[in-house]
Amino acid sequence: MSAREAAFGTLLRELRRERSLTIEALAEASGVSVRGISDLERGRRSAPRQRTVAALADGLGLDGTDRAQLHAAAVVEGPSGFTPVGVSSFPRGTEDFVGRADELWRLETLAGAVGTGDGAGAPGSDVAADVYASPVVVAIHGAPGAGKTALASRAARHLADRFPDGQLMVDLMGTDNDPPAPAELMVRVLKAVGVPDRELAQAGALGRPALYRQVLAGRCCLLVLDNARDEAQVRPLLPSAGRAFVVVTSRRMLTGLDDVHRLQLGRLSPAESAVFLTSLVGEERACADPEAVEDVGRLCGHLPLALRVAGNLLATRSGWSVRRLAERLAHEERRLEVLSAGDVRVGSAFELSYRQLTPSGARLFRRLALVPAPDMSAACAAQLTGQSLYDTEDALEELVEAGLLDGAGERYRLHDLLALYARIRLTSEESAEEIERSRAAMFRWLLDTAAVAGRWYEPGHDASAPPVPGTVDLSTVDKARDWLQTEAANWLAAVHAAAANGDHAAVVDVVAALQWFADHWMYWGHWAEVFGVSARSAQALGDPLLEATHLNFYAWALGMCEERFQDSLRCSAQALTAARLAGDTLQQAWAHSYAGWAHRFLGDGERAVADIAAAAELFQAAGYLPGMLTALQQRAMTLRDIVDDQEAAIAVFHEVLARADEFEEQIGSQVASIYRCNSLAGQGGCYSRLKRWDDAVRAVEASVELSRSVGNTAMEGRYLIHLGDALSGAGRSAEARAVFEQCAALGPDAGTEHIAEARSRLAAFDVG
Repeated sequence: MSAREAAFGTLLRELRRERSLTIEALAEASGVSVRGISDLERGRRSAPRQRTVAALADGLGLDGTDRAQLHAAAVVEGPSGFTPVGVSSFPRGTEDFVGRADELWRLETLAGAVGTGDGAGAPGSDVAADVYASPVVVAIHGAPGAGKTALASRAARHLADRFPDGQLMVDLMGTDNDPPAPAELMVRVLKAVGVPDRELAQAGALGRPALYRQVLAGRCCLLVLDNARDEAQVRPLLPSAGRAFVVVTSRRMLTGLDDVHRLQLGRLSPAESAVFLTSLVGEERACADPEAVEDVGRLCGHLPLALRVAGNLLATRSGWSVRRLAERLAHEERRLEVLSAGDVRVGSAFELSYRQLTPSGARLFRRLALVPAPDMSAACAAQLTGQSLYDTEDALEELVEAGLLDGAGERYRLHDLLALYARIRLTSEESAEEIERSRAAMFRWLLDTAAVAGRWYEPGHDASAPPVPGTVDLSTVDKARDWLQTEAANWLAAVHAAAANGDHAAVVDVVAALQWFADHWMYWGHWAEVFGVSARSAQALGDPLLEATHLNFYAWALGMCEERFQDSLRCSAQALTAARLAGDTLQQAWAHSYAGWAHRFLGDGERAVADIAAAAELFQAAGYLPGMLTALQQRAMTLRDIVDDQEAAIAVFHEVLARADEFEEQIGSQVASIYRCNSLAGQGGCYSRLKRWDDAVRAVEASVELSRSVGNTAMEGRYLIHLGDALSGAGRSAEARAVFEQCAALGPDAGTEHIAEARSRLAAFDVG
């Protein structure tokens, strides 16, 4: 220990002993902790802060020469010339900064936690807080251009007054090919805070890390480490003790760092994007065409860097309207080229991260451009490269770590502009044959997996059969439903691609496997599209039976999903013609059944009764149990809605329930559940017409519970409306309101018309 290091502690001990004070007594008199005084006297802690010195002088009762001497000793020992008021080093301000309110609030909250960690003293105990508190470290990560540096700079300026011993921002240059090493960065920080070159030379290369930690340990400072490459570059720069608030920005997640608060930056909201663009181009131009401003924000993917480039383009091209830029950005193949202003290019920002990927990570990144939906699973991504699922997961996590991919649960999402960049890299680095093989492998897997998942819902599905081997677990109906719903946009694109490529046999096979699943996800919004494609593929194959089958699917979707009953009638008529040509009784029955549905909804009771009777006869002749149950159910609805014989309808609905129980093993539990739900609700409707409200509530309540248990949100939404109406009829208004609120909260899978009805019922309650 040098004489300088001992000077303050020696003087403090002498002054304390002259006044016959123990360390404990001085601690009580000064408010400085016992441990802090002990460390100061023994030289473990040099360079106390001036307010600590003042507190000790007061506790000792010093004045005049003795007090000045104690302060002088502290000033002489000030660590490496680090001035009490600190230093500040920030780039230009971000006056047009927009949004990030939640992130700024979190940074402010974390900054407030500095000095309150384990071992920290009370707020009035300077030394204990300085020496024993743990620094707070926050790592801000996100995609290239997400605005990490802007957020850190904004927060640092806002929080600067809280850190009087200095505020520094150091560019770690992590995206450069040869970024500075930690040792070089340490020297930059030490010189910035005023450490003399002589002291740096005395410490030498081996001693500088200790000097760095010593300088920061006793100071309340803010340190922004911007643009970090990886954990190895950052880790040596993090202070181990003291009251420092450290903000690290990086494109990478820096998952290897311990005891770090992480803050991920995503895209701005559409409203924030509009405000940001307006601040750059001026209110007059923005207000002249607000829709164009919204379009520019959307085409920029609400990415701050892209928005800034777009805004700067407009600011420097005063003759351009915002609409003109929106039109230029609308061309996907040129969008990244347009998003360049001077030496700032969005594509160049992406390039820096892409070039740091491993070969397998770069290949997967390129090929993710082939995924048609905004997100995908690891199993889907694996088809693009032919890697194992585990290797693909590793490559995906590399992309997430690099800020080039967003990971949420088991799904991965590529930002819109990054997807365009990936496509550029794909077409420039891989051959057309490689690209087509990769796309075809993914689409084939999507079609095969969709067929396996859809068969869970077919009548007579054998749930005890071993699952088909593959990269996806489809061992239960719930897992099959989850896969079909989450991967819907991708397998739908695969269906369209197969049809476009003339693979019509694959289209009709896969879509046929999804027929019964459609009843469980009726309000998806794309069934008419799916069955329309398969009907055209069936026609292209020239097989009248396939044509009749898929035209019937199409008729169902047009009527039941989209309420286009006239179109449904035309389609079922075509199906009937094709079925007769094929000599197929079953498809003739379905054609009459769907025609009967359409006529009933259109109010043509006579033709509805005739078609339903014909369907019942044909289903019976074909010996097809699900069809026979459908015919019975339609007969009950005819009795209820057209004949107005409620008691007779109740009896027929009861017969459907009994037969669903009797034949469940043959038709499968998923199919049986549909008939049960509809028949219970049908009975409830009859009871409501008879004003037997309690019976109506019990029946519809059972239907809702069953719909919910099998995950059929479409039926749940529909029958929650019926339940709420029955409860209202029974005078149970509070329960009815709660039921309508449940329906309104279900989301689009319940059917937008049902959500609207629920909200209308709630509004009526409010008016009443």
